[in-house]
Amino acid sequence: MVRFKNRYLVMEVFLDPNKDLGTDDPIIITHLNVSKVIKESILANFGECGLASSIGSLQVKYVNPITKVCIIRTSKEEYQKVWSAITMVRDIGNCPVVFNLLDLSGSIRACKDAALKFDELKFENYKREAGPRVTAEINQMMQNFLEKIKTLEL
Repeated sequence: MVRFKNRYLVMEVFLDPNKDLGTDDPIIITHLNVSKVIKESILANFGECGLASSIGSLQVKYVNPITKVCIIRTSKEEYQKVWSAITMVRDIGNCPVVFNLLDLSGSIRACKDAALKFDELKFENYKREAGPRVTAEINQMMQNFLEKIKTLEL
């Protein structure tokens, strides 16, 4: 019996700093909109056959809307196609974005460790930049996301 091999991509989402988010609704990164733009990009760049071959294993496992770090699972055979489709994503909703690959791993455990490290570093930078605007509610939300990533299925 052969085991199904996966690849896990730890991605960072950069929002366009030049976009005035005060005038429009702020973009909130969720599982649904990340998954939707990835599938749309695969369809646009690789067609229906490319989407059909990669959709079976494509799953957004984790998204942190504060630090903009996400984990995406795909099959070993399709990860390069998914990765290239992700790099071609230019916007989520009306907000221009750029995806950056932080880590590529073959196991959820290694991926989880890498995402946890990047999440903690990014939140420390966020607290330093935001200063007194970081409320207890935001700190609690971040702690909940860190607990969520620690309990990802192995």
